Amino acid sequence: MLDFSRQFASLREEILDAIAQVCDSQSFILGPRVAAFETAAAAACSTPFAIGCASGTDALWLALASAGIGNSASSAPASGPVDAVITSPFSFFASASAILRAGARPLFADINPRTFNLCPESVSQLLRSPSCPPVEAILPVHLYGQCADWDAFEALTRDHPGLLLIEDAAQAFGASWTSPGQPGRPAGSLGFAAAFSFYPTKNLAAMGDAGLVTTSSRELNTRARSLRAHGMTRRYYHDEVGWNSRLDALQAAILEVKLRYLPQGNQRRRDLAARYDQLFRDADLAAVSTKEGIVLPWTDPRATPIFHQYVIRASRRDTLHDYLATQQIGSEIYYPVPLHLQAAFKDLGYKPGDFPHAELAAAEVLALPIYPELRDDEQQTVVEAIRRFYA
Repeated sequence: MLDFSRQFASLREEILDAIAQVCDSQSFILGPRVAAFETAAAAACSTPFAIGCASGTDALWLALASAGIGNSASSAPASGPVDAVITSPFSFFASASAILRAGARPLFADINPRTFNLCPESVSQLLRSPSCPPVEAILPVHLYGQCADWDAFEALTRDHPGLLLIEDAAQAFGASWTSPGQPGRPAGSLGFAAAFSFYPTKNLAAMGDAGLVTTSSRELNTRARSLRAHGMTRRYYHDEVGWNSRLDALQAAILEVKLRYLPQGNQRRRDLAARYDQLFRDADLAAVSTKEGIVLPWTDPRATPIFHQYVIRASRRDTLHDYLATQQIGSEIYYPVPLHLQAAFKDLGYKPGDFPHAELAAAEVLALPIYPELRDDEQQTVVEAIRRFYA
């Protein structure tokens, strides 16, 4: 599914040199190497501010808490209604768990079945529902590396003043969105704040856990820097209850090296995705529904994705997944259980059938190998194995 050694081989000397510089400096937590990466990442995202933290999950919490969502950054108990945040039921667990951790309530709306991203029309219906509690923010997920429909979400905020848009961009560093008169806005610059993950499987990957918050708000930047260090603005003077979520210098140094090569890597991912598309068409497998064949990923013409994952829809998905394993071909199911049906969220009160598009996606999606070092012959092997399975 992913071969870390191939990328490391090409960057070995640069990465080891960066690690040695950190070891020589004896500055291991935050410090100048973290500041240098934050500056480079902010520039890549076209934002004034970037705040490094310990993980993508922490980045989601930090973005929400710094924006004043929930009550987790306060020592006072919650009083009055709990803040609500709308997000996707078809995402990694942290998209919703971070909302709860921030002291807010997750609300789900269904997805767009073509992009797998949160559907703005479903969100609009939820906001108009008489039973909908007061909503403070929307957390769209740029799933698989394709930006959510940002034009539609921005239109929603015009209809609902005060509603914040916070990007779950964990899978989308380097993706972009084109709006009328605004070509190629990078993920991370679209919302009031954004959260990124640098988990080792991401397109911009640390050698461990790491995350980042981006924002154009000076106030959010200041508060996030305090909250990631136990609410301190001065050493041992705590203005509020924060958390320990500091980015370490070794990860920042590694990420700064890899960031220099990310545009080429993202373009290679797009090229590989296009080649997968063509190979599936040549094999007469591409179809408009899983009843006729494989449903290929769809790209919104306004989006420039980075294909963090190349995800098909397939009939008999689980059997296909197992068959590929017998052929020593990696594949993964992202995600087999939608969030509203996870046992951990049973108290939210959702039931099967509430979000049919998300539930169908969970039954059909299969991610195939895609990373910049993947060889063309390996792609051919993947497609040929799937052709044999359906033959």
